[in-house]
Amino acid sequence: MFVKQMQVGGFAVFAYLVACKITNEALVIDPAAEEDRIFKEAESRGYTIKYIVNTHSHIDHIMGNRHMKELTGADIIIHEKEAGALVQQSPDMMLMFHAKPSPPADITVRDGDFITIGKTSLKVLNTPGHSPGSICLYHNGMVFTGDTLFVGGVGRTDLGGGSLQQLVSSIRNKLFVLPDDTIVAPGHNYGDTPKSTIGREKLYNPYVGERAVY
Repeated sequence: MFVKQMQVGGFAVFAYLVACKITNEALVIDPAAEEDRIFKEAESRGYTIKYIVNTHSHIDHIMGNRHMKELTGADIIIHEKEAGALVQQSPDMMLMFHAKPSPPADITVRDGDFITIGKTSLKVLNTPGHSPGSICLYHNGMVFTGDTLFVGGVGRTDLGGGSLQQLVSSIRNKLFVLPDDTIVAPGHNYGDTPKSTIGREKLYNPYVGERAVY
């Protein structure tokens, strides 16, 4: 599996280009901005983007969907609980972020589903807390955590549908059961390093690690 982590836009969002090296099929996780740059990265490597996957429906992660779909014709994938919010964004938020509305989801997923590109399959882990339909994506030693788990942090829970109790439960019961050497690929560049490991976050994350007060 090929993975390219790309910080895009002005909100420290990490988009990810993920591809099967055997078939050259690819997907993009959270194309928040700089869609042309992401597309050119894929094109330069001979990859064809088949899917646009949103880890959740917040505007800072989905506002590149429209242009990315125009560039690639890719299907948009999101958890079924986020599909409505994907196309029902607040006009004030759209204006604030200078965002274009996302097209509706082409495919919705649930916990335990797989998103497959070529010979590579990413398992969908529904991790509510930041939002009801937040998902993480796991494949062989790497987990893309969106706004559920950051390097040394966690997603905020004060937005609509957020719950600190659910978030902590999701992280501890869905993510911290993964092998300690699993690479954590977060949705924002908020930590002291762009990536982490499950083992490191279990020990040192001040919100959900062994020293956490929750």
